[in-house]
Amino acid sequence: MGEFGGAFGAGGHGRARRRGQGQLEAQVLAALHRSPGPATAAWVQERLGGDLAYTTVMTILSRLHDKKAVTRERVGRAYVWTPAADEAGLAALRMRRVLDGEPDRDAVLTSFVSALSAHDEQLLRSLLDRATAEDAGQDPGPGQAHPADHPCSPPRPSDEARGG
Repeated sequence: MGEFGGAFGAGGHGRARRRGQGQLEAQVLAALHRSPGPATAAWVQERLGGDLAYTTVMTILSRLHDKKAVTRERVGRAYVWTPAADEAGLAALRMRRVLDGEPDRDAVLTSFVSALSAHDEQLLRSLLDRATAEDAGQDPGPGQAHPADHPCSPPRPSDEARGG
């Protein structure tokens, strides 16, 4: 059984289907993204249909906090939780974690880049050009369009979403 491998009771009647940690985290994050503002664990639990124990929701939120996927603030005796980034930012965080866990980063990046589609490769090149230009304190030159202007580009993350 995984970290969340136990059965989750649905109001004491039978067993809810088992969900993996990644799926639970995704469901909790989706609920937080639908929240009009910071949300309590009880609010998240209600939005997930009530088949998860409150303690399970708290465990998931705490793990997401450890992964820097959510932020929390104490309000009275409870915490309120807010997603730290959008879905794209969370996917990027997972990708960085995988890369950080590999001993041969060069080989992993080489394999990743060689498997990109032509469109994704061009987007990555544009993003790298923009990052280089921003690091140098200049705008990309003519012919180096801002990738954010590309219709398939993700929105530019705010400084807060980038952890800055």
